[in-house]
Amino acid sequence: MSLLTAEQVVRSYGKGATEFQALRGVSLQIETGESVAIVGKSGSGKSTLMHILALLDKPTSGTITLNGQPTHSIKAKALNKLRNETFGFVFQQFFLNAQDTVLENVMLPLKIAGLKGSQRKQRALAAIKSVGLESKADNKANDLSGGQKQRVCIARALVNHPKIIFADEPTGNLDSRTGEMIEDMLFKLHKEQQITLIVVTHDPELAQKCERQIEIKDGQVIAEVNDEN
Repeated sequence: MSLLTAEQVVRSYGKGATEFQALRGVSLQIETGESVAIVGKSGSGKSTLMHILALLDKPTSGTITLNGQPTHSIKAKALNKLRNETFGFVFQQFFLNAQDTVLENVMLPLKIAGLKGSQRKQRALAAIKSVGLESKADNKANDLSGGQKQRVCIARALVNHPKIIFADEPTGNLDSRTGEMIEDMLFKLHKEQQITLIVVTHDPELAQKCERQIEIKDGQVIAEVNDEN
């Protein structure tokens, strides 16, 4: 049984003459523990697909199945809980609370999950240590460099022990050296912790580091490549 499946997923915006299909019948399967790159040019539909796979958006038609369970009938509160427990997110724009400390930012998913304060702090500090930022735990996010901010995002993504990490252009705002360090960190965690890694990118070098690349064009899968890493 696949971990995550999309079947004939369509996502439309607008109605009538203004209707636009961002996804046009996408089907794919993602297995536990693999690394997958979703690639395509700007406007291809790759970010729309990621949002739907991550249960941040719903398809207009088609089915998303997680661990064998179709997700379309899950109520909003249960869906939020499932997403918080199952997924970690690393975005290009960081989405950190600038005036909060590193520790406070990393603890946020645990706060949402309802963990007690002492447990939250212990687990958050462990995640911060795993990305080498323990000395910055009490610093405000606003005072960090771009690379440090992205490491905080990785720690926040890891803190709930997710089954899947979604990384949307994770090195897009970073210089090449820092970007390579972030990539190495993501793939190291993927291999050591057997976390399924789904990377959305237009960077062919980053995509080739994944075991599988799925190319999207005009809202459809046009190619799939498996690499023997």
